[in-house]
Amino acid sequence: MKRILMLTALVMAAACRVAAIDNNTVEIVYNGATATITVAQNIQSYVTVSSGTSSHVKIVQSATFAGVDATTDNEDGEIIYSLRGNSTDGEFYLEGNFKATVELNGLTLTNPSGPAINIQNGKRIALSAQKGTTNTLTDGANETYNGCYHCKGHTKLKGKGTLNVVGNAKHAIYSKEYIEVKNLTLNITAAQKDAIHCKEYFLMESGKVNITGATEDGIQVELSGTTSTGVTTGHEDEDTGNFYQTGGTLAISGYGGKAIKTDGTISYTGGTQNFDTNDTATTGIETVLSNGTATADGAQYYDLQGCQRTTLHKGLNIIRDGNTTKKIIVK
Repeated sequence: MKRILMLTALVMAAACRVAAIDNNTVEIVYNGATATITVAQNIQSYVTVSSGTSSHVKIVQSATFAGVDATTDNEDGEIIYSLRGNSTDGEFYLEGNFKATVELNGLTLTNPSGPAINIQNGKRIALSAQKGTTNTLTDGANETYNGCYHCKGHTKLKGKGTLNVVGNAKHAIYSKEYIEVKNLTLNITAAQKDAIHCKEYFLMESGKVNITGATEDGIQVELSGTTSTGVTTGHEDEDTGNFYQTGGTLAISGYGGKAIKTDGTISYTGGTQNFDTNDTATTGIETVLSNGTATADGAQYYDLQGCQRTTLHKGLNIIRDGNTTKKIIVK
């Protein structure tokens, strides 16, 4: 009996180790068919690992978690999941109700039966390729999910490393809410649907995004609701279906649909576009008018950068009037 109890304790310890690592950190190291998970002491009560030592890692953040031990570098006190190692039959699955960061520290992860990374969390997820690292995600056929990287919330793609994504089922990268890109190098080499598919809006501020081999569109941005919010200051709570590029280098080739397709507008105010910018499509949730005279009292005016204005200006204006959003060109 003692031997059985000792073996059970060892298995539990191997599945989820509590160790002296940085606060707010969960470290996952993949090694073939197994994964070692180490949880920082200060968040032990908020993290449940149900996968044991399997390389298909499944973690649930407690519904009561709302951030702990905030620091200058982690101002919200969120949990940071640090992933590294290799597996040809693995997964990272996360449930939760609070924003989180997933750091990629030299990870090669393939899931033959679904997403490589599956985030069932409707809050902001920062997916960060760490400086000096190369990371590769590959998925397998599974119609239940929409991407090799599948996120229920909104995603900030960041870091100064490289992320390679291969989408063998649907989209390579899918986010149910907005996507923002900053600093990292992102290479998408295959997608059975769109290379990048998101809702609300897409914003590329810096970095390099290289897209090839998408069966459908390079990037598609959908309106999440039935009506547009109009462009908002800082994109706060924005749902326009708009595409914005303010910096960085975006290269799109070898796609079967359009380079970019949106439910809203497409705006380039900076950066480099290495693709045919005429091979794009907008579905026209707004109406383009030839003058700027037909507006109502109480209408809100924005430029293409999302800055609110008090009056119409020369060029393209975005007008929000109640539940109606439209574009007006002032000559």
